[in-house]
Amino acid sequence: MASQCSLSTLFPIQSQLDYALDDATKEQEKENLVYEYLKKVDERQDLKIPDFQQGLEWLNTEGPLSVSKELSGKVVVLDFFTYCCINCMHILPDLHQLEKRHSVEDGLVIVGVHSAKFPNEKVLDNIRSAVLRYDICHPVVNDGDAQLWHELEVSCWPTLVLLGPKGNLLFSLVGEGHRNRLTLFTEMSMRFYGEQGLLKSHAVGLKLLKDSLPPTILSFPGKVAVDNSKRLVIADTGHHRILVVSSTGQLLHAIGGPKSGRQDGSFLEASFNSPQGVAIKGDTIYVADTENHLIRKIDLLHKNVSSLAGVGVQGTDKEGGAMGPEQPISSPWDVAVGTAGGEEDNVLWIAMAGTHQIWALFLSDGKLPKGSDSKAGTCVRWAGSGSEENRNNAYPHKAGFAQPSGLSSAPHDPWNCLYVADSESSSIRTVALKDGAVKSLVGAERDPLNLFAFGDVDGKGVDAKLQHPLGVSWSSEQNLLYVADSYNHKIKVVDPKTKQCITLAGTGEAGDKVGPEFNQSSFNEPGGLCVADGGKALYVADTNNHQIKVLDLDSKTISLFPISTDCTDAIPTRSSGPAKAPSLPKSAARKHMSAVAVSAGQTLTLSLTLSLPEGAHLTDGAPSCWTLSAEGNEWLLMGQTVMGDISDLSRSLRVSVKLPVTMTTKESSEGPSLNLSVFVYYCLDSGSTCMMKAVSFTQPLHISTIPGEEEVTVAFAHAL
Repeated sequence: MASQCSLSTLFPIQSQLDYALDDATKEQEKENLVYEYLKKVDERQDLKIPDFQQGLEWLNTEGPLSVSKELSGKVVVLDFFTYCCINCMHILPDLHQLEKRHSVEDGLVIVGVHSAKFPNEKVLDNIRSAVLRYDICHPVVNDGDAQLWHELEVSCWPTLVLLGPKGNLLFSLVGEGHRNRLTLFTEMSMRFYGEQGLLKSHAVGLKLLKDSLPPTILSFPGKVAVDNSKRLVIADTGHHRILVVSSTGQLLHAIGGPKSGRQDGSFLEASFNSPQGVAIKGDTIYVADTENHLIRKIDLLHKNVSSLAGVGVQGTDKEGGAMGPEQPISSPWDVAVGTAGGEEDNVLWIAMAGTHQIWALFLSDGKLPKGSDSKAGTCVRWAGSGSEENRNNAYPHKAGFAQPSGLSSAPHDPWNCLYVADSESSSIRTVALKDGAVKSLVGAERDPLNLFAFGDVDGKGVDAKLQHPLGVSWSSEQNLLYVADSYNHKIKVVDPKTKQCITLAGTGEAGDKVGPEFNQSSFNEPGGLCVADGGKALYVADTNNHQIKVLDLDSKTISLFPISTDCTDAIPTRSSGPAKAPSLPKSAARKHMSAVAVSAGQTLTLSLTLSLPEGAHLTDGAPSCWTLSAEGNEWLLMGQTVMGDISDLSRSLRVSVKLPVTMTTKESSEGPSLNLSVFVYYCLDSGSTCMMKAVSFTQPLHISTIPGEEEVTVAFAHAL
């Protein structure tokens, strides 16, 4: 990208507008100021940015986008982000709101420019997972070498840059918390260029990743927790729900999902929004409902969900002290039950990633170390100044964290501390339960402002290096701390007595191989883990593989944790299709496809183009749907039948499935098949006739154990 202009050219001009807007009190006055500013900057010839470099990788599009072609005639919002960054996550709702107000056809296009902090974030597959995990529905370009970043002189994450329809710089917004100004700038830009007739309604070739997401029982599971009864609690983050399963994988409860929400109530009414941390005590589960900015309580006896802390929107308060339901909080990422100056287990520790702090929610009366008495229900900051730092200090309020994302309590001497996975400093820290002193255990370095001291090195103290660890779990039986070293795709173990950190499992490369030995197994950004069975086992949320893996710490072997889907509390994980797969009528057409060669672990996509008779349309409100099954070969779909709605026949129906990585000899030698059935309700435009037509497609598979390409697509068409 050849240099033509940068934000340093824009800042002196925009700063005058920013000062004027700060002083303006009326909305009309603000709009007038922005309109006059647009007149001035639109006349300048030194604010046109160069085009994107060729060869960059794009997601959510049919191909690369160009400022001079596809984006010409559009108001463009460039979002410079890196997917690990909590501040970047915080502005995604602002961008979603813009996308709801203005479509591409209206003349607005948002483009995410991913400029990685960590080496792991430069990998396209990892960015793809993040785009799916965060439900990003606009184009994203992988600026892995930060070329665009440097050319435009971007200085921090997140940075928003608004362009006019000629590729000209208009505005820049640095950091989070600018929703109102972003809306004002965008609305006025749309109005200004709309009045000039410069906005164009053409499409830009969107092709959303989520439209071909393979069905999985779990979707980006974030955290796991286990109780003395061997019940495993799973934050099924991507499905916006909490699962409770037995030690054998029997699904006991499914609460929330498949869509996001923030409803309290019964298990069938309650909803979550990308929950992460979970902790279980007796028949109570505590949940860090991350994107709702809430702490939730699940009562397993009465099958009810309630909110304990937070107001449902992101807060900026860094002190706290109010009663939970009145206290705004910001992106809680993990929770752990503990004790503070009262009866046992009277406090819930919270990793408040959004404000880079550790908070306390009192479940009953208590007192923080060196603090005043707190009544039950009080939600208050315990440690962390709120500045994003790797600062250790004997005074908890003067210490600094950097996006704390995992917690585990070691309440007994000589440890008597809370372990913290401090993700953005790539370190493990401790907070003393006796006095709140914050110390380093392993990782990072001694400079509190250096948040780039990451790597993958076994060693002692600061000589050990981690890369964005998200989870920790203390084993009181072994006096060892287990760490989900997420961006190194490893599980590590730390001896807090010697501060020695070593790799336990994982190859260091993203993958989904199940060993069985530790050093032969691979993970993909594991986000959480918990010690079970008296320190003999470790459950790992293998986030990007959509799996739970079990590490047998005695035999040093790894296995997949199977999950049954038969549960009376369960809500379907797919879209709002039929709750039960409909039966294929005798009149249904049955098509037998030619066999396709695939490999174990590969993604197979069935792309079906359906056409209605001339002069017909889908029946509004009728349950047109599709189902994917594998009768006699249920292992192909992990024992489930997958379903979804059919609401638009203007584009192909794409159904994807990821084939199992491992298969028995019998499974791999036979010729299994998938069955795709569609049920379409339509009416003639004349209104005289409505009907339902069904058709079934049988797709035989020749499965090889030799790895193949990432995805195989079979395209076919059918006229009803």
